[in-house]
Amino acid sequence: MNKQDIKKVVLAYSGGLDTSIIIPWLKENYNNCEVIAVSGNVGQADELEGLEEKAIKTGASKCYIEDLTEEFVNDFIVPTVKAGAMYEQYMLGTSFARPIIAKRIVEIAKAEGADAICHGCTGKGNDQVRFELAIKAFAPDMTIIAPWREWSIKSREEEIAYAEAHNIPLKITRETNYSKDKNLWHLSHEGLDLEDPGNEPTYEKKGFLEMGVSPIDAPDVPTYITLDFEQGVPVALDGEKMTAKEIILKLNELGGANGIGLLDIVENRLVGMKCRGVYETPGGAILYKALNVLETLCLDKYAAHKKQELAVTFADLVYNGQWFTPLREALSAFVDVLMKNCTGKVRLKLYKGNMINAGVWSSYSLYDPEIATFDEDEVYNQADATGFINLFGLPIEVQARANQKNENK
Repeated sequence: MNKQDIKKVVLAYSGGLDTSIIIPWLKENYNNCEVIAVSGNVGQADELEGLEEKAIKTGASKCYIEDLTEEFVNDFIVPTVKAGAMYEQYMLGTSFARPIIAKRIVEIAKAEGADAICHGCTGKGNDQVRFELAIKAFAPDMTIIAPWREWSIKSREEEIAYAEAHNIPLKITRETNYSKDKNLWHLSHEGLDLEDPGNEPTYEKKGFLEMGVSPIDAPDVPTYITLDFEQGVPVALDGEKMTAKEIILKLNELGGANGIGLLDIVENRLVGMKCRGVYETPGGAILYKALNVLETLCLDKYAAHKKQELAVTFADLVYNGQWFTPLREALSAFVDVLMKNCTGKVRLKLYKGNMINAGVWSSYSLYDPEIATFDEDEVYNQADATGFINLFGLPIEVQARANQKNENK
């Protein structure tokens, strides 16, 4: 669509630095078009305070704030955790939040009769791909505006200067200008001193961590927790039935207080560069750990190994913005089948950043103490191992004999 024909734009709006300046920029550069701001609530908490007022004051005609938290947990977080999917140890907190937000933005754009959808993702990042692939999945003909790929602004310093010139209030300063993403699952930190991989994160500095504390500052006594799962889904914490969302929020508190879930990595972005990020995922780290412990009881060897193998593919799909694809749906269906017997209880000891196994139980357990025992038993005939080893090693034996025969020629 030609720029002059765009009259109404729906903006993915967070109220952060990028999207705060985009509203006046759109009006300046797209013929004073109407801008409708949409914020998807995926658990940003205090970041949503005053958002509607700010959007209107900076030029938006209206601002939608959509509560997506239950759907986010049940339809995006839980399937990813069940799959055991991590991207280079990263628990995908930003990655799986983008598709659900984009999906809702498309729904509103269609209802509003918008000509275009706009996002504030940079041309260097992964999020531009995640947003736009989700938009293409639901509105393949929709025009997409990405200011970072158009405007003359080159840095966050210049963004702050633009905001100041347009009297746009900001919650950050040049000194605290980390690039952050927050939702009910995680908080990410990028930029400033973190751009040098040689710099240790300032975990003990007041205000750096927001979801917990450094392991150094965690209590000197452990915290025990017990999680119940039904078919791979968390259903209770310490004996109390809760929704998965409630469990994650409570685990964030418990894990954060014990210094759980800190990750400092240099990861490989989809767009080809390496980047350094520091992540806080206290509740998520606990859920991944607990479900993995339960799986050691309930999954057979070949199912467990294939699941681990496909978890890499699942994580790549999520990281690369390909949530709404047949392959991701097929992998989720595969995981659902494997998880049918992953029902049980896991106890963990949380202590200064560590998650220590403290017991696991399941009526579907494949662990048989009568077979595994080092004591005398009546169910395992050790003499059977001779025939097994002979058959299992037959290809090796045949190869060795063939090698000897050729060496003696």
